[in-house]
Parts: sequence; C-alpha cells; structure tokens
Amino acid sequence: MLKLYIANKNYSSWSMRPWVLMTQAGIGFEEIMAPFGTEAEDFSHEFSAESRRVVGAVSPAGLVPVLVDGKLAVWDSLAIVEYLAERFPGHALWPRDAAQRARARSIVAEMHAGFAALRRRCPMNIAAHLPERGRTALREDAGVRADLARIVAMWSDLLAAHGGPMLFGAFSMADAYYAPVVMRLRTYELPTPPAIVGYAARVQALPGVKAWIDAVLAERTFVPVIKPRRTSR
Repeated sequence: MLKLYIANKNYSSWSMRPWVLMTQAGIGFEEIMAPFGTEAEDFSHEFSAESRRVVGAVSPAGLVPVLVDGKLAVWDSLAIVEYLAERFPGHALWPRDAAQRARARSIVAEMHAGFAALRRRCPMNIAAHLPERGRTALREDAGVRADLARIVAMWSDLLAAHGGPMLFGAFSMADAYYAPVVMRLRTYELPTPPAIVGYAARVQALPGVKAWIDAVLAERTFVPVIKPRRTSR
C-alpha cells in the first residue's frame, strides 16, 4: 500500500494537498504522521528529533509530504501529485481535455511557487479564528492584497468558464492544491465575492476536505502564533 508522510494537519498546507487529493479520489494509502515538536506560543513548524529521523529515512530533502510506493519515495507535493496522476490514470486527477489540463497545471505551479505574502502573513491554522490578523495583513501588506486579488480573479474566471461546482467543473488536482487557501480565507476572514464564498463552501464540504478538518479538531495541537519555516513543500 502507498504510504504518505505528513505533518500536523492543522498547519501543514503542503501535506494537505496530496492527502485531500488521494482521499477524495478514493486512492488508498497509509498515513504516517511526523508531528512538529513544539506547542510553544511562538510556534515555528520545527520537527521533533523523532520526526526528523522518520522523514529523513525516506526523503533526502527531510521535508513533508513524502509518498512511498514500495521502494520508491517521491517528495515535494507537486512531484507527488504528478506521480499519482500517472499511477492512477483512470481517476482523472487532471482535467481530461489537453488545453484545460495545461491550464490546471499552470495554476497548480503558480500556487506551488507563488503567493509568498499570503503564506507569510496568513499561515494555515485551521483550528484558529483570526479575523483581526487578516484585516491587519490586508491593511499593511500590498503583497497580501495582490495575492488575494489574483486568487479571486483566477477562481472567478475558472468558475465562470466551467460553471462549477469546482474550478474545472469536476473535482481535480487544482481544487486539492487550493484547498489550503480556502482554509486561510476561513481562518482570517479574508473578504471575497459571493461566487468565491460559494466555491470555498463547496470545497470545505468535499468528503476529503471535511475528513481533514475533522482530523484537525482531533489533533488538539492548536497554538495562536505561527512562525513558518520550510519544513514542507
């Protein structure tokens, strides 16, 4: 069976992407948790020594997520989802139309490489409710405003083009990849138009996303302040 190494569900947005994709698509896997090692007020996404050992045993990068398929280890979330698309072609993880598949790959790559200001000022913290931090980030940081505007424009165009309910009509890699952004919109109450609010609600209602959120609430590792470190990708 496939094995997926992840970190705390409340904070690890990169872990969320392949986990939600596989769960929603019905691809079976064993979850292996490598939790962060601190619940201090000034949380910094640092692995515990044991988690570093566990992840380091399967990934030379020492980051999560990591997918293990027999003797093969695939690390980096984008590499993982591409491997899954090849491994399970019948699941249509990318849109079947070539042009739409190319566009989906483009926006997934944009998420993978971009939106640095939103990530920095509004790190994923699903169990929290931090609207004041969201308002402060928007007021103080032009980068956050630009990131949010780009997301709204991107999602609006795709929803209009395909008629919903997901970005490319049916659930795909793109929706899994932007699910952590949906979580940020909720935690920080970032303002979006009604069409985006509706899409975000539909994403949260997906069984794969709902299962992730339910597991977050069972973790009981909430801290109010996060200082992100690059422990995942």
